[in-house]
Amino acid sequence: MSASPRATRDLVVVTGLAAEARIAAGPGVRVVVAGARMSHLDGRLAQEIARGARAVMSFGIAGGLDERLSCGAWLVARRVLTPSGPVRCHAPWAAALRDRLPGAHVVDLAGVDTPAWTVADKRALHRETGAWAVDTESHVAATLAEQAGLPFAAFRVVADSAKRSLPAAASVALASDGTIRHARVLGSIVRSPAQLPSLVRTARDTAIALRELSRGRRRLGGGLACPDLDELVLDVP
Repeated sequence: MSASPRATRDLVVVTGLAAEARIAAGPGVRVVVAGARMSHLDGRLAQEIARGARAVMSFGIAGGLDERLSCGAWLVARRVLTPSGPVRCHAPWAAALRDRLPGAHVVDLAGVDTPAWTVADKRALHRETGAWAVDTESHVAATLAEQAGLPFAAFRVVADSAKRSLPAAASVALASDGTIRHARVLGSIVRSPAQLPSLVRTARDTAIALRELSRGRRRLGGGLACPDLDELVLDVP
């Protein structure tokens, strides 16, 4: 039996957090959540692409590398800078994202396997790559989309700015399904209570970024502004 037209034309969205996945979800959208198991992301995404994906998007929050970016800033990727070289995003899709997200910054985005935890880490990565922001999923999504010959785009929102370091609790907070392990966070606070002010700031910044991500998602519409997919969701209430 052949796959249905809807299944063969799905958009696959890659996120790091379960909260991002909930925002991205919609008819014709399949979401892959990286969570804490980054080493498994490429295999899981490859499986989704093999099911008949029509396009791939990296979607979620990011760390700022350029000091001109503040928390909540919308980012549309021009290129994703991966360890093996830059991957250029699908130009018509990036243009559509920019048009629907007034004020968005069109930037180069760095993809890394390990978060940039400190201000010093961010400065070093900015000097090395020239990227304006960083996340831990875009390089995997961009590389696999390019290998499969699929359109790729990235919409990200700055959470922690270039001037913010992340607290130690952030390194143990993420579960494999992209949810937050509150017990681990509490344990980290007990061991190092001095990080509490930084943790509160990080939680506040994340909430702002997720709110802006949701606002941007609504502006992008059902097909996430992908030129090849928007017509598929016009009949969706």
